[in-house]
Amino acid sequence: MASQVIGNRIAVRRGGGSSDADAPSWLALQWALWSRLLAPLRPLDAPRGCATAWDASWPLRRELVSARRARRLVTAQLGEWAVDDLADTAELLVSELVTNALRHTRGPLRLNLRLRDSRLLCEVEDTESAGPARAVADPDAENGRGIELVDLLADAWGSVRTATGKTMWFELRAEDRRRGTRAP
Repeated sequence: MASQVIGNRIAVRRGGGSSDADAPSWLALQWALWSRLLAPLRPLDAPRGCATAWDASWPLRRELVSARRARRLVTAQLGEWAVDDLADTAELLVSELVTNALRHTRGPLRLNLRLRDSRLLCEVEDTESAGPARAVADPDAENGRGIELVDLLADAWGSVRTATGKTMWFELRAEDRRRGTRAP
């Protein structure tokens, strides 16, 4: 089997006589392997490329109305995907993550949704690399409970550093419509 570098991709040919002249150089192989990391990053003020009909992405402006817009986008998308049972919880948690990003970061934001099997993954990307800080809120405080809500209501959640900052995410499982219980 011989391989040949075409642009940034390696084309593999099967059969036929392969010679050392056809084999790509070590540098060409390394370039092909690392080209994805070296490619320019998609800016957060643009939607992420959607791989399937079960992926959605929207850029969010740094405006006070962005949390409301995020809630509406999530509710509409979950209705389109026919997982309305997740809408209330997802709407609340997305609102918390977007509000936290607006209050504690600078730069553009992006909201991503992905539905796989019975699991909904919601992500809010921003340009700040520092993760969330958990703090105990005073009983009279008007804020400081967002991460506690995420921890309480999400099936899983976390923060991942990215090349452009970080992604806060949470996952929810849809109810099994036949039994009325959460799907595994």
